[in-house]
Amino acid sequence: MFFSGSPATVLKTECIVEQTYGQWWQSLHRTMLRRALGKTFRLVGYTIQYGCIAHCAFEYVGGVVMCSGPSMEPTIENSAVVFAENLSRHFYSIQRGDIVIAKSPSNPKSNICKRVIGLEGDKILTSGPSDFFKNHSYVPVGHVWIEGDNLQNSTDSRSYGPIPYGLIRGRIFFKIWPLSDFGFLRDSPNSHRFSDD
Repeated sequence: MFFSGSPATVLKTECIVEQTYGQWWQSLHRTMLRRALGKTFRLVGYTIQYGCIAHCAFEYVGGVVMCSGPSMEPTIENSAVVFAENLSRHFYSIQRGDIVIAKSPSNPKSNICKRVIGLEGDKILTSGPSDFFKNHSYVPVGHVWIEGDNLQNSTDSRSYGPIPYGLIRGRIFFKIWPLSDFGFLRDSPNSHRFSDD
């Protein structure tokens, strides 16, 4: 009779095979887990990195904004899409006549789109054109006077006074939509109000 091995030897061989297979399977699981975790951490890292870049771009360079409401008509129609740049506010180069996006002084959660009529130190005519007595107001240091181009349908500095320069978020200079109005913004229909003496 021929015996290939005793039952103990066969059992021992099977145990070694099972241990080797088990170790290989655990090693494979660890490798797959390491790869999955590595990819996840890389993805999270890229998301944070690109999120920071996007935040800095929108905060310091500019972005696309949709304006709603009639207060800037006819210059900016309701639901027009515009490009606003933020460099001007950081370099304190906002000028009289610029259209700006600013935090609303009455509701900090919303933004407003208005035209800068006066800078600090400017004298602003606050009475209507038909008023017999002319009332003026001076823009204090660190503030700007803003008004909508549609004077009959705009809540602006005539209601809440000059706003702090720090509320300005950006300057609009280019209209993207509607395509029929694509291009740089037109001048104010109320330019006579910029330097009233």
